[in-house]
Amino acid sequence: MEKKENKVIIELQNVHKYYYMGHSIVKAVDGVSLKIKEGDFVAIMGASGSGKSTMLNLVGSLDVPTKGTILLDGEDISELSESDLSQIRGKKIGFIFQSFNLINNLTAKENVMIPMIFQGHDSEERSFRANKLMDLVELSDRMHHSPNELSGGQQQRVAIARSLANSPEVILADEPTGNLDSKTGATVMDFLKDLNKKGKTIVMVTHDIKLVKDYPDIVYWLKDGKIEKITKKTVKRRTQ
Repeated sequence: MEKKENKVIIELQNVHKYYYMGHSIVKAVDGVSLKIKEGDFVAIMGASGSGKSTMLNLVGSLDVPTKGTILLDGEDISELSESDLSQIRGKKIGFIFQSFNLINNLTAKENVMIPMIFQGHDSEERSFRANKLMDLVELSDRMHHSPNELSGGQQQRVAIARSLANSPEVILADEPTGNLDSKTGATVMDFLKDLNKKGKTIVMVTHDIKLVKDYPDIVYWLKDGKIEKITKKTVKRRTQ
């Protein structure tokens, strides 16, 4: 039986992102094309200034290109209003940030509930889903603590739970281990790998060579806003 091809969720077609600084043009992303399919674990790798954070913003539809086309589930994001784009992005994409971006005057559980408010879920459903997600990241006993009462690793796991709040297809992780020690970072990466095994598409930006050796299946290597090379893991398929 022929293996079904996974659908393309995000596609960049000859995308450029330029910034104008006085009389100078900074080509942060310079003619990038790629396809991210359902179930991929993708890493965008590059040194500081290579354009990887700009590219993550474009992949996540947080920014629109100067030139080129970005398709989110087949829809050209440049043709959507900001409110429509925000709704689609909120449903399809979850974000994990290096600095966690948790709100300190809310509890861990309340932080997890925030994305659901913008998608119109009622308070009972928000509470139910947040309880399940806090259990998933093994923090049920910390759900009523504020972020500043949690360790860095615990805060990042709350951020992972928050990214899953609306059951998105894609999780975007910007340097997810950047503020963590190596042991805690490995725990966080194992969570992401487990989510990928369960069907979530993961797109991670990193400069950490160790991470790209162990976790992603596809790595886009950026230099000066261009894809310098693409490496893929060879996956051995199980035979029936």
